[in-house]
Amino acid sequence: MLKLNKIMIALFIITAPFLYGCASEEQPAKTEQHAEEDQHNDHDDAEAESAEEDHRDIVKLSAGELKEFNIRLQTAGPGKLETHVQLTGEIIIPPDNLAHIHPRFSGVVKEVRKHIGDHVKKGEVLAVIESNESLTDYKIVSLIDGTIVEKHLTRGEVVEDGSHGFTIANLHTVWVYLKVYQKDLPYVRKGRKVIISAGKDMPVVQSRIDYISPVMDEQTRTATARVILKNPDDLWKPGLFVTGEVATSTSMVDLLVPKTAIEEIEGQPVIFVETPEGFVPRIITTGKENTLNVEVLSGLRKGERYVSSGGFTLKAQLQKSEFGDGHGH
Repeated sequence: MLKLNKIMIALFIITAPFLYGCASEEQPAKTEQHAEEDQHNDHDDAEAESAEEDHRDIVKLSAGELKEFNIRLQTAGPGKLETHVQLTGEIIIPPDNLAHIHPRFSGVVKEVRKHIGDHVKKGEVLAVIESNESLTDYKIVSLIDGTIVEKHLTRGEVVEDGSHGFTIANLHTVWVYLKVYQKDLPYVRKGRKVIISAGKDMPVVQSRIDYISPVMDEQTRTATARVILKNPDDLWKPGLFVTGEVATSTSMVDLLVPKTAIEEIEGQPVIFVETPEGFVPRIITTGKENTLNVEVLSGLRKGERYVSSGGFTLKAQLQKSEFGDGHGH
């Protein structure tokens, strides 16, 4: 019996390492299989999350809604990008569009018919004065069509010098005086195209340089470039500070879009691109730019249709959809 027990103990000692090794080999295989399954599950979760993200970021608008909200589309493609030199300046009244009108003779003001802000026609009566010499009435009339911008005359007042009267300005056309520093003189020429702007809430207009002063100002060490602007709506007010960008060179870029196409979402510049499912915001990388246009380096492909203006409507719809208050997804 003792001999049999010794034999069994010996067999156990011999076979134990083998059994332990098999178990150890099976365990890593099982762990590797589980890791592969976990990785596959993670991939599925990522795809599902990505699909959900794409679904959330799609904005759907009908053709009628695009027209209603004045949303414009363009096809992405190359274009000419002009580089500019930036000049500062201000709006002034052309001297020939300004009239200072004063009483010809001393006397007493009997009537004041026009006031600051009134539009008047040439020959229209502004005031009536009784002359001190003849004791007869005479009329003060406007010498130009325009708007009264100053008035120094009241009824019953005695006028004896040129400090009394009206100032009338015709603002349908205004001038822009731009300061040109010495370093910019080689690029600023008469006839060069210039883009005038005065802040984000003002329109951006294009015109051309009409005149450059032949001498430099001794105090500012600048020349003056004059630009003529039409001003039918009186938006360009005298004294308004403006910026003028004068085109200096032109280069071709692969993708050129107007700046009106770019919106900002979570601090990133995006463009809304048309897809079969709807409009998708794409994060873009930009390159060279000017006041009106910008080069797109990535995020947009040639031939794709994108929102060139009115993208703020899609941005608002996207934000509403993210809060569950819209129909964009």
